[in-house]
Amino acid sequence: MTLPSSDKDSGPEVHRPLAEKMRPEELKDFVGQSHLLGEGKIIQRLLQENTLPSLLLWGPPGTGKTTLARILARSSRSHFIFFSAVLAGVKEIREIIDEARQKQIAGTATILFVDEIHRFNKSQQDAFLPHVETGLLTLIGATTENPSFQIVAPLLSRCRVLTLSPLKPEELKLIFQRALRDTTSGLGKFNIHFSTEAIDYLVAMADGDARNLLNSLEIAVSLSMTDHTGRKVVSIETLQEAFQRNSLRYDAAGEEHYNLISALHKSMRDSDPDGSLYWLVRMLRAGEDPLYIARRMIRFASEDIGNADPQALMVALNAREAYHMLGSPEGELAIAQAVIYLATAPKSNATYAAYNKVILDVERTGSLPVPLHIRNAPTKLMKKLGYGKGYQYAHDEPSGLVDQDHLPEELFGARYYNPTNRGHEAIVKDRLTKWRHILSQRKIHSTKEKP
Repeated sequence: MTLPSSDKDSGPEVHRPLAEKMRPEELKDFVGQSHLLGEGKIIQRLLQENTLPSLLLWGPPGTGKTTLARILARSSRSHFIFFSAVLAGVKEIREIIDEARQKQIAGTATILFVDEIHRFNKSQQDAFLPHVETGLLTLIGATTENPSFQIVAPLLSRCRVLTLSPLKPEELKLIFQRALRDTTSGLGKFNIHFSTEAIDYLVAMADGDARNLLNSLEIAVSLSMTDHTGRKVVSIETLQEAFQRNSLRYDAAGEEHYNLISALHKSMRDSDPDGSLYWLVRMLRAGEDPLYIARRMIRFASEDIGNADPQALMVALNAREAYHMLGSPEGELAIAQAVIYLATAPKSNATYAAYNKVILDVERTGSLPVPLHIRNAPTKLMKKLGYGKGYQYAHDEPSGLVDQDHLPEELFGARYYNPTNRGHEAIVKDRLTKWRHILSQRKIHSTKEKP
């Protein structure tokens, strides 16, 4: 588990992937993350002050989390232990603690790097707490998932979270060029030719992931044939074979999941069919369950469209049923059709707002009694007690309207539903306004007629 003094001395060179051989050993060779490594930024300051707190490095794959941890360990001249949360458990943690105590006696600090720390359960994460607290260990955890969701609060509070970003195209191109020039660890001993289009394709398919870029580059070079001039010409077709299929960044239960569904929801709410369709496809291509998206669309139809277009709910329900019937990929088109419909439908959250207002009143006032006149009276006793007394049957009125309260007495006059002027809801609003006017006029006339 302990890191060798030099990565490049560990094991036969021929058996190590290009991404591992090209891993930088000094901060000056690190590419990307300028918001952390630039002049005056946090990493530079920590190294200048020779203080290294426990850190959580959070970012997508291939952004330099492991590399950065190793460089920090070397810079601080600490004993470095590499630990995989996938392969080890509490037993190995105890062994590491014992090793750290021995190093501490000898005057050497220990940095424990935990790869994929989010895979540890609560008890495993808690096992680090006292040793991080006492300073026996400086913990550097690497995670691709949001620490807020995956790391226990006590451990999270003892670590500084550093967010790493996907590498930019120009940064990936720099890594690519280094790999092609390096004759010791890279591919410089081969006469390799890339067209500008092939380089752009390689960078685009790497999707901000340096490891993906280097591994795919290595495969593509091995698949390429040597032409009559002795060059290995790497074509886009060869790169396509090397990549097979681009794996989009996604964590079905973590932050990226919520980011993408939020983007889809907000794009539909803002009536943008193009943005909505883009985020839908992003989720589907990344492996999201189409039925999860369909359920969210049903919720959206009620929350953000409501009675502005009552048909929207039926469209969302039908899309779910169509997917049930057809499955993937055919059924995904029905979901896409519904997304476009929902995005282009008139919007109203009046139902959602009304529902929430009623919840607040119910929580505030408790179990208020039902007014007697709208209670059911199936027995003589109930009738004697006044159940149903004074109830006006709407169908007996020529207008179909009656002037009677339907809320508990403490809430008389409360208005919860306020329809908008958008879509079908404009018709509903106009109808309610006319009904209320008729009833108010009737009340005025009734008052005037009383002696």
